[in-house]
Amino acid sequence: MKPILHAWPALVLALGSAAAQAQDNVAKFGVTRYDTHSKTSGIAGIGIPPGADASTGDATTWLLTYERMVTPQIGVELVAGKPPKITAQATGSVAFLGEVMSAHSVSPTVLVNWHFGAPGALLRPYVGAGINYTKFTGVRSNYPWQVGLSDSVGPAVQAGLDVNLSGAWVLWASVAMVKVKSDLVAVGATVLQTTIDFRPRVYSAGVGYRF
Repeated sequence: MKPILHAWPALVLALGSAAAQAQDNVAKFGVTRYDTHSKTSGIAGIGIPPGADASTGDATTWLLTYERMVTPQIGVELVAGKPPKITAQATGSVAFLGEVMSAHSVSPTVLVNWHFGAPGALLRPYVGAGINYTKFTGVRSNYPWQVGLSDSVGPAVQAGLDVNLSGAWVLWASVAMVKVKSDLVAVGATVLQTTIDFRPRVYSAGVGYRF
C-alpha cells in the first residue's frame, strides 16, 4: 500500500495539470467577408458561343471557431459558421443572361495555429495552416437547368491577431486564403461544363472567450 500512497501526490499534481490545460480553450464569434477572385476554364457546351464565361460574387456572413491549445504556442482550430450565399453572373459573349446560379458554400476548416509571444500578452499574433472541405448546397438557377457543383478539398492558410482584454475576453481579426476548386455541370437543352477556381480571401473579425 505504501507505494500507492506515495504515488498519490504525483497523481493529484498530474490531474491538476491536465485540468488546467483543459481550460486552455477559446471560442470565437465574428463577421466574415468572403471575397472570391474566381477564374474559370470558360463555359463549354453544344451551341454555346465562343467567349462564354461566368464570374462569382462576394458574400458576408458570420462564423464560429473553437480552438484547443495543445501547447502554449500551438492550437488546433475548427472554423465553421453560416454558409455564405455565392452567386454567379454570366460574362463574355453570354453576359446578357445576368445571374445564372446561386449556391451556399458549406466550408468547415481545420487549422493548426502557431501563436507568438506569451499566453498572457496583450497582443498575440498567430499564423496557421490546415485543410478545407467545401460542399455546395441549395444550388439553384434562374434558367431551366439542373446544376451540380462538385465538392472541394484543399489547403487553407491564415494570419491573425488576438487582443487579450481583461478577464477571459478577446478581440480578434484574421485574413485567410483557401483553395476551393469545383467542377460545374448544368444540364438543360444542352450540357454546360466549366471548372471554377474560386480562390477566396476571407477577412474576419469579432470577439472571443477563453475557458
